[in-house]
Amino acid sequence: MAHYAPNAIRNVALIGHGSTGKTTLSEALLFRTGVISRMGRVEDGSTVSDWDPDEHRRGFSINLSLLPLEWNGCKVNIIDTPGYPDFLGEVKCALRAADAALIVVDAASGIQVGTEFAWQYADERAMPRAIFVNRLDRENADFQAVLSQVQERWGPRCLPLHLPLGQEHSFRGVVDLLSMRAYLGEGEAEAPMPSEVAEEAQRWRERLVEAAAESDDELLTKYLEGEGLAEEEMVRGLRRALLSRSLVPVLVGAAAKAIGIRPLLEAIGQIFPSPADLPVLTEDGQELKAEPHGPLAALVFKTSADPYVGRLSYFRVYSGTLKADSQVWNPRKDVLERIGPLYMVRGKTQTQVAEVAAGDIGAVAKLAHTTTGDTLCQRDRPLVLPGIVFPEPAFSAAITPKGKADLDKMSTALQRIVDEDPSLRIERNSDTGETLLQGLGDSHVEVALEKIRRKFGVELEMSIPKVPYKETITATAVAEYTHKKQTGGRGQYARVAIRLEPLPRGEGFQFVDQIVGGVIPKQFIPSVEKGVLEAMQEGVLAHYPVIDVKVTLFDGKDHPVDSSDIAFKIAAAHAFRKGVQEAKPVLLEPIMRMKITVPDANTGDVISDLNGKRARVLGTSPAGPGLTTIEALAPLAEVQRYAADLRSLTQGRGHYTMTFDHYEEVPPHIAQRIIEQAQRS
Repeated sequence: MAHYAPNAIRNVALIGHGSTGKTTLSEALLFRTGVISRMGRVEDGSTVSDWDPDEHRRGFSINLSLLPLEWNGCKVNIIDTPGYPDFLGEVKCALRAADAALIVVDAASGIQVGTEFAWQYADERAMPRAIFVNRLDRENADFQAVLSQVQERWGPRCLPLHLPLGQEHSFRGVVDLLSMRAYLGEGEAEAPMPSEVAEEAQRWRERLVEAAAESDDELLTKYLEGEGLAEEEMVRGLRRALLSRSLVPVLVGAAAKAIGIRPLLEAIGQIFPSPADLPVLTEDGQELKAEPHGPLAALVFKTSADPYVGRLSYFRVYSGTLKADSQVWNPRKDVLERIGPLYMVRGKTQTQVAEVAAGDIGAVAKLAHTTTGDTLCQRDRPLVLPGIVFPEPAFSAAITPKGKADLDKMSTALQRIVDEDPSLRIERNSDTGETLLQGLGDSHVEVALEKIRRKFGVELEMSIPKVPYKETITATAVAEYTHKKQTGGRGQYARVAIRLEPLPRGEGFQFVDQIVGGVIPKQFIPSVEKGVLEAMQEGVLAHYPVIDVKVTLFDGKDHPVDSSDIAFKIAAAHAFRKGVQEAKPVLLEPIMRMKITVPDANTGDVISDLNGKRARVLGTSPAGPGLTTIEALAPLAEVQRYAADLRSLTQGRGHYTMTFDHYEEVPPHIAQRIIEQAQRS
């Protein structure tokens, strides 16, 4: 593939709801531009984009896929993304590397949950976008209904750039309102405007002329003076309008039949922004332009564990040129990285290239320290580009190895999969001793474990994590214990008297030494504290750690020969356990703070469900058009699988964040059940 100047490159992310035909659309684009000779099918696992075995098995996209193609003097880097919400991290990576988003909408289903999220993600990045209404050949396809829905939701700036000729089984082509020509049939032969749509086409074209004129003072003057705009002036105006987000072009087609693909490619080349149109800011506010001879600044937006070439890092060059067999600086990690061969990636194929210049996307293998979100630059000109903000995990699973061999390799395999997908997190829960893998949903974690098995040969199993309960006391108690042991020769002797008092929630542990007169020698006082701390690791009710206790050592006795550190530790531990039993111990559970954003229509159902989960709703607040955010405190034991519940209650439209807030006493009837279960196990 030839080298392209930044103004001849287009980086476009295909985003939207799952099963709207994004992967089929990318396949049609490759077919129409001659990259492939026949179109593959998602159902057969034969598409260029969905090449991963997990994608073949599940029948939908899991990873982003890079698909470069060439059209009319432009290089177009299509980035196909998953539509399933569990793989949102891949969408965030794709949007970080793209300059524009193409939101794919099903002509029969219209705006769906994933469509709304896609629009929101583009908003977060203030990204130019267009809408592609796909599957117009399907039963119940209705372009006018979808267009009305889009304009009602996102305003009159959503204007058709193309109109369909027929729909459902009679769909036969597309009218381009820019050239006022038609593209007919699966061969997309160019033809004059059919008379049946001439009036409607003229009406919408006038709206486009207006949008183009409003983006440019010179064109506006010409328009207001009653002069028409030439096609090249229209292109210039629409390009500016798209760039400023005052226009969202609506395009149409049927990707499975490769209809509407040629006019889509024309639109991408003519009016979509290039890297030259979109300077970027570094973290310290420096503006970088897409200049091949500028200072090097490349962002790694995705990391993949390739079984053949090792770790493969996908990068977008924002400034300068990254060359093969060179050295670059990673300012985040403060290390030099050696760059070996560079690749142009298309699906699973990698073609070696000598360099990747500003505006373009490439990949490099075997970087030692660089991970997703890192910047590569020159050591004498350090530049740091903003990284990628990944969504917070909403699902946790306890991970255990299947066998001894898997145990030895488990931590390395988990770390490698998190390097590949930073929307996954690993956490070691010190209270339960479990290793937790956290992701955006159950499918996200399941797929991660399948990848670990397939790529690294490690068999891991997932289960619901244990709830890290705690124990505490609610009354003051005094306890003493004498540890005496005589076995011939030197024995063991220590007497300890302590007072236990409850502390406010969250205060932890306090140890107070009130020994006077040296009844316990100073060297043994730390041993008493150690004994108490060890005993706190296992409570008397259900063997959970004890927290929020003040222990005062006020009396004791030693023996000049038989006393030792170990003797005082043992005595202190026994005294503590004895005291806890007399201080009205109770069980505590973790309470999570939840922020749940749902459509207004689902607010009542979600609040009702939370009440059934022993949650306390703290309040509600507007979260945008038609959305409400509910803030609540809920016991972790009740919301460990809340992702599935919320998806069911809101038809997938709700999302939430959950963070630990505090510990609270478990209601007696539930505590009794937990205690009985712990005593049985």
